[in-house]
Amino acid sequence: MGLNWLPRKEELKNHDLHGPQHWGDSTPRIIYEKRPLKDLEGNIIDNLFVSWIILDNPRQYNSYTTEMVKGVIAGFENASLDRSVVAVVFTAVGSSAFCTGGNTKEYAEYYTLRPNEYGEYMDLFNHMVDSILMCKKPVINRVNGMRVAGGQEIGMACDLAVVSDLAIFGQAGPRHGSSPDGGSSDFLPWYLSIEDAMWNCVSCELWSAYKMKRLGLVSKVVPAIKDGDNWVRNPSVVLDKYVEDGEIVFGEFKKGEEYKEARTYIKRAKEQNNVSLELLDREVNGIVWTFANLFPGCLIKAMDSIRAKKKFFWNHTKDYNRHWLAANMNYEAFLGFQAFNTRKITGKDTIDFIKFRQLIAQGKLADEEMYEAVLPKPKDKPAN
Repeated sequence: MGLNWLPRKEELKNHDLHGPQHWGDSTPRIIYEKRPLKDLEGNIIDNLFVSWIILDNPRQYNSYTTEMVKGVIAGFENASLDRSVVAVVFTAVGSSAFCTGGNTKEYAEYYTLRPNEYGEYMDLFNHMVDSILMCKKPVINRVNGMRVAGGQEIGMACDLAVVSDLAIFGQAGPRHGSSPDGGSSDFLPWYLSIEDAMWNCVSCELWSAYKMKRLGLVSKVVPAIKDGDNWVRNPSVVLDKYVEDGEIVFGEFKKGEEYKEARTYIKRAKEQNNVSLELLDREVNGIVWTFANLFPGCLIKAMDSIRAKKKFFWNHTKDYNRHWLAANMNYEAFLGFQAFNTRKITGKDTIDFIKFRQLIAQGKLADEEMYEAVLPKPKDKPAN
């Protein structure tokens, strides 16, 4: 007899939470694509897909605007609920930057001095990080270039990172008026030693892809410069394990003339279209194919068990960090974002930190007079 007598509905439900209105036709925007799953030979597998969520704001180094944040959330939530999707690739347009964080122009010109508005923006940002951590498909961060500030934070929320060796990593908050509390202060101590996490969070130094691989932040690093048939690894980075002054310097940037020559070579390679992300895509496809050949339920259970450690600290701190970040838009964030946003007018991208500290030491009010004293001046306007 079997079970044919049981009443059943066969029409599939649509579990999408969001429609196409979140993915615009012009930049800045999010591109959401379902690309066919391919095997290692490049053959298309019928009826299975990989969701690509792509930051598209290359003129501003793929920084995310408020509307783009909504698009990322929509992409991850739809991919999570799509039965045909095997994995998610989170990446960006071009080869210069994955993401440099929140859009500083939008921060400076709208959110500064509007702490409630920024608090509501941070609710969206937190939702974006949650949507990555809660996605029921494995998430690969395809790091096509610079991953800095909030870009570092949303990248670390992903499960794995595959990286172009031209990418650089770091934070910018303490230099530009904020704190890396959108995930970096939660996630970095899991990836790095506590002192490396501390220095990376607060120093605003930029570290190479190879250094981050050595320290355990990323999974794979592949060359991106192609000279004829040969791949050239990033020439600006020390790639031999040797000791200098008692320290292993593998993965550190070269210094002096060596560094300048290497940067000139990289610039020329970009101008001649000799930068290729072919190897990056090959590695991403290989990881996705590994995922496709695993039990999906067992896979996501294992990944969620590992994610739980990141979620623990993220969930513990995200709300009160949200409140502080909002309040700070009246103070140091105002100064930092305004200085950065007007750098083409003033020639400087930071305030006068020493003057700022001197005024604090004198007990000066945080008012317009104080802000005027420490912000850089337009080039055609003499300093007081």
